[in-house]
Amino acid sequence: MQSVPGVELPTLTVLQRGWLSSNNVVFFDDDQHASIVDTGYSSHREQTWALVNNAIGSRRLTRIINTHLHSDHCGGNALLAKKTGARIAIPPGLAAAVEEWDEDGLTFRATGQHCDRFRHDELIKPGTSLRLGQRDWDVIAAPGHDPHSIALWNSEDRVLISADALWQHGFGAIFPEIEGESGFREQAELLHRIAGLAPRLVIPGHGAPFGDVEAALTRATTRLEALSSDPTRNARHVAKVLLKFYLLEVRSLPFSALVQHLSGARYFHMINERYFAVAFDELLARLVRDLVKSGAAEWTDGTVSNRDS
Repeated sequence: MQSVPGVELPTLTVLQRGWLSSNNVVFFDDDQHASIVDTGYSSHREQTWALVNNAIGSRRLTRIINTHLHSDHCGGNALLAKKTGARIAIPPGLAAAVEEWDEDGLTFRATGQHCDRFRHDELIKPGTSLRLGQRDWDVIAAPGHDPHSIALWNSEDRVLISADALWQHGFGAIFPEIEGESGFREQAELLHRIAGLAPRLVIPGHGAPFGDVEAALTRATTRLEALSSDPTRNARHVAKVLLKFYLLEVRSLPFSALVQHLSGARYFHMINERYFAVAFDELLARLVRDLVKSGAAEWTDGTVSNRDS
């Protein structure tokens, strides 16, 4: 993991992943046991297993903890549990959806993404604490990006596992606003709470761990103010994030196939009906053109391709 002056974390390691997967935080609980926070996307599950297996060495993975249940954070749950027998712990908000495997309620179908079915063994409730890597970690409610998300705070080392609540250059898309629910206010309150904690190190869900937390909070606050002042801008941002995610997975496909796949994703229809009210293929064409303009995609001879910017 990234070295930050004055912060030594010998009992954990961060497996920094590229998109599509979230980072994985591996804890060395003792000489025989290990835990992991978040498991990446399902199409990377074999790679996740190889990385985790290498990181834990002779230890046995006994616990899987999810900060939230977006597909890029829990897609390796099923395989890791099958390989190791590890118990899976999730925040309580979507426990019933996991039990019933409601893929729309879990947002997998709503986003046009997928996740291998898993079962949970226990719930992680805000206000409690977890013993991970020979340290106590407070479970903090972290709504905004996801209403059910949690973060983990170690006051001894002043380290925050922030998931998608705070990255070095932003935060995760504010999905609740797309559902017609509150998300901007919760995100603002969460950023204020993080500022009050004054972490020395933040381990985000995406990107490298960082110590310049004050600067990151300033960038995040500025970004949030821009999005909350223009809900249409936020909606367009969410749609582009989801479209880019799919392009990262498939790399290239005909525009007609893109329309067909995303026509089954509820979030795109909600965004269109609430903010744009155009033909569905026109909405996607506008989004693709936006990605092309920003250098994030190519659209040539009817084929849309990911472009690594």
